[in-house]
Amino acid sequence: MAYSNYSALNRAQLTFEYLHTNSTTHEFLFGALAELVDNSRDANATRIDIYTEKRPDLRGGFMLCFLDDGTGMDPSEATHVIQFGKSSKRFPESTHIGQYGNGLKSGSMRIGKDFILFTKKDDKLTCLFLSRTFHEEEGLDEVIVPLPSWDLKTQQPLTQDPEKYAIETELIFKYSPFKSEEQLFQQFKKIEGTSGTLVIVYNLKLMDNREPELDVQTDHQDILMAGTPVEGVKPERRSFRAYAAVLYIDPRMRIFIQGHKVRTKRLSCCLYNPRMYKYTSTRFKTRAEQEVKKADHLAKLAEEKAREAESKARALELKLGDDLSKEARAALRKAQDSASALRAEANRKQAIYASKQKALKEPKELNFIFGVNIERRDQDGMFIYNCSRLIKMYEKTGPQLEGGMACGGVVGVVDVPYLVLEPTHNKQDFADAKEYRHLLRAMGDYLAQYWKDIGIAQKGIVKFWDEFGYLSANWNATPSNDVRFRRRRAMEIPVTIQCDKCLKWRTLPFQMDAVDKRYPDSWVCLMNPDGAQDRCDAPEQKQNIPVGILKKDTKTSEDKQKELSDKIRQQQEKLEALQKTSTVKSAADVKRLPLEVSGKLAEERTAQTATRSSQRTLARPRSPPLPAVVKRAVSQSPAAKTPPPKPTPPSRPTRTPPAPPPPAKAKLTPTSSPKPVKPTSRAVTTPPLSKPPTRRSAIQTRTTPSSTKTTSRQTSASKRGSAKKGKAQEEDDEESEEDEEEEEEEEEEESEEEEEPQPKKSKLTAPVQSRGKGAVEKKVPPVKQANNTEKVSNSTEEDLKQDAVKNAHKDKGIQVEAKVNGEWFTGRVTAVETGKESVRWKVKFDYVPMNTPRDRWVFKGSDDVRLMRPASPESRSPDTNQVPARSVTPPTAAEPDTTQSGPSRETTEGLVTMMRTLLRYFFPPDFRIPKDSLNTMSAEDLVAFPIKEYFQQYEAGLQSLCNSYQSRAESRARAVEEKSSGAEARLRESEEKLRKLRTNIVALLQKVQEDIEISSDDELDAYIEDLVTKGE
Repeated sequence: MAYSNYSALNRAQLTFEYLHTNSTTHEFLFGALAELVDNSRDANATRIDIYTEKRPDLRGGFMLCFLDDGTGMDPSEATHVIQFGKSSKRFPESTHIGQYGNGLKSGSMRIGKDFILFTKKDDKLTCLFLSRTFHEEEGLDEVIVPLPSWDLKTQQPLTQDPEKYAIETELIFKYSPFKSEEQLFQQFKKIEGTSGTLVIVYNLKLMDNREPELDVQTDHQDILMAGTPVEGVKPERRSFRAYAAVLYIDPRMRIFIQGHKVRTKRLSCCLYNPRMYKYTSTRFKTRAEQEVKKADHLAKLAEEKAREAESKARALELKLGDDLSKEARAALRKAQDSASALRAEANRKQAIYASKQKALKEPKELNFIFGVNIERRDQDGMFIYNCSRLIKMYEKTGPQLEGGMACGGVVGVVDVPYLVLEPTHNKQDFADAKEYRHLLRAMGDYLAQYWKDIGIAQKGIVKFWDEFGYLSANWNATPSNDVRFRRRRAMEIPVTIQCDKCLKWRTLPFQMDAVDKRYPDSWVCLMNPDGAQDRCDAPEQKQNIPVGILKKDTKTSEDKQKELSDKIRQQQEKLEALQKTSTVKSAADVKRLPLEVSGKLAEERTAQTATRSSQRTLARPRSPPLPAVVKRAVSQSPAAKTPPPKPTPPSRPTRTPPAPPPPAKAKLTPTSSPKPVKPTSRAVTTPPLSKPPTRRSAIQTRTTPSSTKTTSRQTSASKRGSAKKGKAQEEDDEESEEDEEEEEEEEEEESEEEEEPQPKKSKLTAPVQSRGKGAVEKKVPPVKQANNTEKVSNSTEEDLKQDAVKNAHKDKGIQVEAKVNGEWFTGRVTAVETGKESVRWKVKFDYVPMNTPRDRWVFKGSDDVRLMRPASPESRSPDTNQVPARSVTPPTAAEPDTTQSGPSRETTEGLVTMMRTLLRYFFPPDFRIPKDSLNTMSAEDLVAFPIKEYFQQYEAGLQSLCNSYQSRAESRARAVEEKSSGAEARLRESEEKLRKLRTNIVALLQKVQEDIEISSDDELDAYIEDLVTKGE
């Protein structure tokens, strides 16, 4: 069909490629289905049926249908559907979910390639057809949408252009599943009421295995995500029935999936010991500010129109003058009426702007509801709704982020208005991430208060869960199905069910025989055992939830004074550290340094050039050397007074030890005698004394006492400034505190996102090896000058500890190994906490098994943490023949062993062969490296082998295999259960027949012989047997 024939058809004013681009906003497939459910809910539908129809001739093998009894659309309203971004629901007081005018298009195009819509309203039938297949086949760039309509009674087309109607119906018959007008009217007949809408999506999207993304075969009463479920996935991510049950915070619409009703939930009624907290804040301003700007713009436009109309009316009045003709008076009156109406509209919009401007300063109030999920304790977290629609679920916050049992099993619920937080287009997140994080932090504070209020921790967490049937130590295990535990859980959470007729929620009284009872889909108020609530005209009872209060810890004057003094001390320490350091940026800066330091730097630069190749073979030490080694390195610093040697070209280093140093001229303290130190195994766990590489490195040198004296006045001034600053911080309001918390959180996020420290920019800094080869930093010894004499001071262990605590914040990003459950795992330091004498590291692991936490807090220098293991199997035993020599390499770098040889070639080949065999044996399928290439890999290739990805893919394949076995076992178990239940039903039926037969026999015998008395079944059996024996 020629493209010119489509010139009269409706267009969406968009290019064809946008249809696919728009559909990619839905990463979560159930979110696309929920968009179509939202449209029915916004249309005031009381029922929506979601079902599939088999069509083997279409891609995917079936059509997905959404049928509701909402208000429907007439032909003019249906044209708004194809206008992307246009919505009639967008006004400030709206409670509708839809705001963007995009849900139907993006949702349906995410599910399939084509959809057709049938709607009925005011005795008019309208069909809307949006097909990507049509555009691909015809090679069209514009989005063309056929939109025919008919009269309900006469079934005649409502059009003034028969040619346009013929083209539209011809396109529908060609590219849709319906090939005639009769088939189209059959779809309209499915809308039984006076109004409603039917959306049919077909040509569904497929996965890589050519199967549809939605699984409708496994469970004929549900729509599932296709593929093997991932371990630990929440039911709402797997089952659309489970997701639809919690989709709305207060469901008022019946949802049927595959003909079976969804038991929708009001989450606050499904929790144990619920409690509500009122939260107010002035932080949520983004959306309100947008509304104020919009109202201001509209008010200014209305004001301009009103002034223009008044000006025209005055000009017309002057122009007419004394003209009293009828036409002149009518024109003047019309102009004045128009000006008056526009002035009234301007005043109204100005009042709206003023009210919104006033509301901007008012705090927003939210209701947080918390409760314990005793049915499934592993399904905990925050459920965040927007305009009663679920946006985020199972969000962990507050104490739940720590991974312990505190606040475990607690579910939080909050409904955020549209003016507080605005959702994204796919309704799976919030547009303002900063304000959303603030909301989560606030919920975390109230969650901790709720945990204190219910007192579970005081009574005993394990004891509490044992009471409800959680007898396993595995947190994710399901509770016991024993009768007493089921009754115990049912007693605490009464059944809340919705009437199928009036849609009101009713809470049923607890009945012992109603535990685990399945209520019919057509349950109505008449079935309620509560006499006060057994009629549909009875008002719905509100849930009585106790209200809690957030109790902030009030600080006494002593606590405030202590906190202020701590802040002053920290600021003083920072100032002293800044005064004692100098940054080397050029060679001129080196010349200004003391002689010892500048000579040492030149010597180190020469050593760096000469030993660059040997440093590649040096392994990362498990921990820094003992303090004695540091003392020995410091004691050798007088040798640095000699003129710095000239830079030499790189040469291959030899393994012979350097010549011993000349006799020292300066007097050395007893602790600085050059004695060889034998490192022991304990050196692995000694506290690290060397500073890790930071993002910006600088050569830090200690200044002379004279420079310290010149800065004493600055120190005293800084104390006074810090004190004033501390007092001002104490007087800040809640909003400024929240800003500081948010800034700290952003800084932590930025630090965690750093993959590794940046390379040092200065050429004069110590060499820093790559992450896989170890990191070594050279520490410049402190230098003091007094009375033109120079002495080398030796730091004591206490001074080193204090320096380590002061510089602990520089430990972020270093690679370490931490012990978890007796095994060592690699990771990096993401956070540091300092105390008076100790430092704690938060280690985030690179790779750990499923049942192991992803991070852990450890004490720096403890037995549970160490620096990275050596990358090569070099021997680390000390060289007994080595003589103490002048240090050319950094004091923290260990000298390579010169007495013991490395592993033999045969040993290396054996290890390589064994490694190949191990990799081939556990080789996962579909790995990106071919299995045959393992046979030709060298030792270097095996070292660079992506073992982490290898482990992950192996675990994924193993998990998939276990899941298939599990699903097979579950299917067999279900079959056995069905057979067992059938046998039990037949047994009960037989027992009932036998009981009735015995009752009839007793009645018959009593009619024949009135004085007979039979009180039990055994007596009846014996009597009948006696009669049979006598008869024979």
